[in-house]
Amino acid sequence: MSDASPMHPGFAILAQPGPARPERWLAAGGPLLHHVVDLAPGRTLLDAVAGPLVAAGMRGGVVHLTGGGFSPFAYVMPALSADPRFAAYYSETYRPGGTTVLERASATFGARDGAPFLHVHGTWIEPDGRRRAGHLLPAEVVIAEAVRAEAWGTADAAWQVLPDAETNFSLFTPVPAGDGQAGCVLLKIQPNEEIHAAIDAACRTHGLSAARVRGIGSIVRPTFADGRVIPTDASEVLIRDGTVRDGVARLDIAVVDVAGGIHEGILRRGANAACITFELCLTAE
Repeated sequence: MSDASPMHPGFAILAQPGPARPERWLAAGGPLLHHVVDLAPGRTLLDAVAGPLVAAGMRGGVVHLTGGGFSPFAYVMPALSADPRFAAYYSETYRPGGTTVLERASATFGARDGAPFLHVHGTWIEPDGRRRAGHLLPAEVVIAEAVRAEAWGTADAAWQVLPDAETNFSLFTPVPAGDGQAGCVLLKIQPNEEIHAAIDAACRTHGLSAARVRGIGSIVRPTFADGRVIPTDASEVLIRDGTVRDGVARLDIAVVDVAGGIHEGILRRGANAACITFELCLTAE
């Protein structure tokens, strides 16, 4: 269960199974690479995205996906964990028949065990007409109608899936590979850290007074600027529009709760803690 912690006044937290990592956020940066491609039908989402980004020299970044459709399609939603090794987990796998139409998705692009990998959250319309959201399984999702992919990343920093003792998951973690010049910053936020504060701090450290914020993550009981509080400890978050202006982050998100409800809007600053992780790409403006 989450509760309001006196060490974190104003927002809910979720106890994690492992020791807290000393670094509460991790970042690595490099010169920006920007790449746009239409993903043709017939390949898995993982293969279709990874091919052109590897060829472009990108080692870590974020990919926005819009339009098109998938068949077959496979995804999971956030779930509470019955296993004490994890604070939150995933639902069963859902596999709707027919073609699922994509609204939008955001994918972290990097590597797992030396091979390209994606972590994808999105919103879509299933063949029965229902709007859904959650965590796509990119090696099982096949493109049926062309999807537009736009990627921002760098060759001088990489996302690598590495063990995270705090959560007991293996998670995308930024790894520097160059001199760290920051036109593009890969940022991982640890659990129970207020996400706006972490973004603000990373921007100060990397000299970004104005930036675009793109990526995905999870929030404990998401709290919106209009006063809505979503009573879900586990969630899947997609940033629809994120900015930093004069060092201050503003995030417009879509989030799905454990019951499948989708909630959208601008988050309240100072009131939203990461649940398991946030994987963000900050690009200078």
